[in-house]
Amino acid sequence: MSAEIIDGKAFAATIRGKVAEHVARLHSEHGLTPGLAVVLVGEDPASQVYVRNKGQQTEESGMASFEHRLPAETSEADLLALIARLNAAPAVHGILVQLPLPDHIDSAKVLDAIDPAKDVDGFHISNVGLLATGQKALVPCTPLGCLMLLRDRHGSLAGMDAVVVGRSNIVGKPMAQLLLRDSATVTIAHSRTRDLAGVCRRADILVAAVGRPEMIPGDWIKPGATVIDVGINRIPAPEKGDGKSRLVGDVHFDSAVQVAGAITPVPGGVGPMTIACLLANTLTAFCRAHGLAEPEGLTA
Repeated sequence: MSAEIIDGKAFAATIRGKVAEHVARLHSEHGLTPGLAVVLVGEDPASQVYVRNKGQQTEESGMASFEHRLPAETSEADLLALIARLNAAPAVHGILVQLPLPDHIDSAKVLDAIDPAKDVDGFHISNVGLLATGQKALVPCTPLGCLMLLRDRHGSLAGMDAVVVGRSNIVGKPMAQLLLRDSATVTIAHSRTRDLAGVCRRADILVAAVGRPEMIPGDWIKPGATVIDVGINRIPAPEKGDGKSRLVGDVHFDSAVQVAGAITPVPGGVGPMTIACLLANTLTAFCRAHGLAEPEGLTA
């Protein structure tokens, strides 16, 4: 048996295409354009790449892109003042502050300063609470992307046994809430779970988001299960020489692909979905701000 490979890159392109269609229609019918503001503080190389990709894909979707690149020594007060201006800007419907922030800035304070209605990362405590209580919220992009991939494969998730390995506020906890909302039976496990292998083996859906390279081997996976690997870990690749590295997930892919029914690869699985869902969240925030129907299939 060899698992179906879930092509997150292709699915993300489909999502971006749907977003672009909605944006074009909204502009044609209402003369309005959704706008996404991205704030980068400092010169972290990975963050610079993410911000550049986000800006490019925002513009390709037909949305307005507002980039704010601030020096690393920017004060917390100045950053909060910028967020206040973006909260008040009618052309901005989504605000994303790229993490990590410099050590002298309180990330929690900054994230909670964002208007919850423009919090397209879904990290504001108000959106966290709304999701946890089953109400309408903007939800974190990575779990939303995972949910879309699962819905595409299974249709209804009702009654399925889902295990989420990882309890982070960014992925694990919101992923569990989204699965619950779709009527799956959900277990949150983590590195200290007793008999973690046994817990994983009963899952129809296994979401790995623990941040440990290749932690979950194939013999932890129920035959035919759907495996969503959120992990992005860089490990040495001696076979390539010159101290090079390679990306792997939290699941040992080569053994898991022999057991699972479907699996996301790393790279090319969940990763591309994150920016696509950021655009979807911005579109959703725009529609809610203007009292318009939300885009079908692009929200939780």
